Amino acid sequence: MTQLPDILRSFERVSAEVVQKAATFQAAILADVAGRRGTLHSRVAPVHQAMKVAGPAFTVEVRPGDNLMIHAAIALAQPGDVLVIDGKGDQTAALMGTLMLSACKKLHLGGVVVDGAIRDKLELLELGFPVFCAGFNPAGPTKYVPGRINHPISVGGTVVHPGDLVVGDADGVVVIERAKAPALMALADKKVADEAARIEAIARGDTASKWLPAALRAAGVLKEGESL
Repeated sequence: MTQLPDILRSFERVSAEVVQKAATFQAAILADVAGRRGTLHSRVAPVHQAMKVAGPAFTVEVRPGDNLMIHAAIALAQPGDVLVIDGKGDQTAALMGTLMLSACKKLHLGGVVVDGAIRDKLELLELGFPVFCAGFNPAGPTKYVPGRINHPISVGGTVVHPGDLVVGDADGVVVIERAKAPALMALADKKVADEAARIEAIARGDTASKWLPAALRAAGVLKEGESL
C-alpha cells in the first residue's frame, strides 16, 4: 500500500461562488440545513464576536504545543483558504500569535480556525483578521515536531477534509462537506425566508408553534385529543 506524503499540496476546493453565497448566511442556518451536523465544539470561538469567516478548509494537524506545520501551511495556502488546525484542544501553549496571523492577513488568507490556544489577543483585535480558537495562553510553542497538511482531521469533534466549506460567526463554526455544499445554498435561502415569515407572524402576535401539539403527542406527553 502506497503511503501518502505528510504534505498534500493539491486538492479540490469548494468553489468561490459557493463560498461567496455561504458568506451571506449565519452559521446556524447552514448547520440546520446540513442536518444539524458539522458544528465544532463551542470551545472553538471567535476572538471577537463580530468576526466572520467563510472559505475552503486548508487542514493542518499538529502535535499539542508545536506549530512547525502551521508555518509550513502558511507558506503553502492560497488566498481565501481558511487554515483549520487540529491542535488537539490543547491550551497549555499558544500555537499562533500576532506575527503568524499578520502574515496570514498579508497573504489574504480567509481566516484561521484552531482547536488550540493562541496569544496576543489585544493585538489581534486591532489586526482585524478572523480567528477562531479554543483559548489563550502566553506560553510560546515549540517548532520541531512533524505533523500533516491537507489530510482529514478532527477539529472540535468534527471531521474536516481539505476543501470543505468552513463558515464561522459569533455562534461558532460549521463545516460542510465540499460535495454537499452547493446543493445546500438553495435550502439555506428557503430557511432564511421561512424564518423571516415566522418572525413577522410572531410580531403580529402569532406566538404558537403549530407543530408542537403533534410533537408532544408523538413523544407521549399528550394523549390523543388532549391539548396544552
